[in-house]
Amino acid sequence: MNMKIFLLAILAFTGLSFSAKAQAVLRPEDTIEIRLGGVPSEFIQEFSTQYTIDAGGSLNLPYIGNVKVGGMQIAEAQKAIEDKLKANEIYTHPTVIITTQQTQRFVVVAGAVRAPGRIQYTSDLTLMSALNAAGGPNDFAGSRVELVRNGKRTVYDIRKLRKDPNLDPRVVPGDQINMQQSWF
Repeated sequence: MNMKIFLLAILAFTGLSFSAKAQAVLRPEDTIEIRLGGVPSEFIQEFSTQYTIDAGGSLNLPYIGNVKVGGMQIAEAQKAIEDKLKANEIYTHPTVIITTQQTQRFVVVAGAVRAPGRIQYTSDLTLMSALNAAGGPNDFAGSRVELVRNGKRTVYDIRKLRKDPNLDPRVVPGDQINMQQSWF
């Protein structure tokens, strides 16, 4: 319990936003760092390191094997790992802290834009702001833009999105945006 209070005090003192990090959803291929507390110091180093979430959304962790964390928020994943450590009677009071490397989260913008490429994901990124970050539509762009998420394609009319910003959808890491060319 004292370790939790100590860690929360450090977060508050350094100004880190615990709630903002807790909002991030873990995805396959994300690289995360796990820090273990509340256990004897000789065991902390064996567990505390970087891990990559596999294609199935799982982590292969020492002592407890696979833990499914894909699709979970960070706080949920921390609790799942802590619970498995307790259930397997490895540790009685573990504290798990997960941090993500936000620089690895991107949205790809391609097609009829001035600077196609990968755009770094931020929590407020929308379809139109991603297009603008790619230099905006080029001289050959049409009015339709395609958003591909998890294999599902959705087409938007950017004229409508400009008129009503409430229709502008938020994007998530891994989305692909393709600005379509005009036929004329």
